[in-house]
Amino acid sequence: MNSVRRFSCAALPAAPWKNGGGSTQEIVSWPPGAGLDGFGWRASIAAIAAAGPFSIFAGVDRSIMLLEGDGVRLFTHDGRVEHRLDVAHRPFAFSGDDAIDCTLLGGASTDFNVMTRHGQWRADVRVLDHASAVETAAHGVLLALRGAWRLNGEPCAEGDGLYWTDTAKAWQAEPQSEGARLAAVRILPA
Repeated sequence: MNSVRRFSCAALPAAPWKNGGGSTQEIVSWPPGAGLDGFGWRASIAAIAAAGPFSIFAGVDRSIMLLEGDGVRLFTHDGRVEHRLDVAHRPFAFSGDDAIDCTLLGGASTDFNVMTRHGQWRADVRVLDHASAVETAAHGVLLALRGAWRLNGEPCAEGDGLYWTDTAKAWQAEPQSEGARLAAVRILPA
C-alpha cells in the first residue's frame, strides 16, 4: 500500500520500556504489524530517563540522534564503543548486535532513532539546515527538528513530520524560519 502519512511527535503514544528506564514513541515500523523481531526498518523517538543497558537488536543497524536534554554516554564494556551523545541533531550509527550501556550526562534526554534490518535495508540519515532536495527513496521519514518547513510545498511545523512507505518519493525541503533544521531519512535497499 502506497502511503504518505503526517505525524506530530506530541501526539504519538508512548510505550514504557520493560526495564523502566524510559519510553518509546513509534513513528513507523515496516512492514506494518511486524513487531520488534520482524521489522525491516523502524523510526521512533525515545525518552531516556535512567542509566542502563540498551536493548540488543541482533542483525539491526541503528542510528541515534539527540533531540533534547543533556544527552547520554553510550559505551560497551569491552571499549569498542565509547560515544558521548551530547550534541543535538548529530546522528551516531552503531550495531544493534553490540551490548550498549548508557549513562545520563545530566537529566533525562529525548532522541530520534532509526533501525534497519542488516542485509535488507540501510538508512541515509541527514540533518538539513537549508533548502535541499531529498532524493527519491521508496521509504523514509522527514522530521522538523527546529522551526517551520515546506515539504513539497506543504507546511510542516517544528515537532511534526511525515513518513512514506512503499512509494518512490522525492522531496524539496525549504526552511520557513531562521535556524530551521530538518531530519531527512531515506530508507534504501541494502
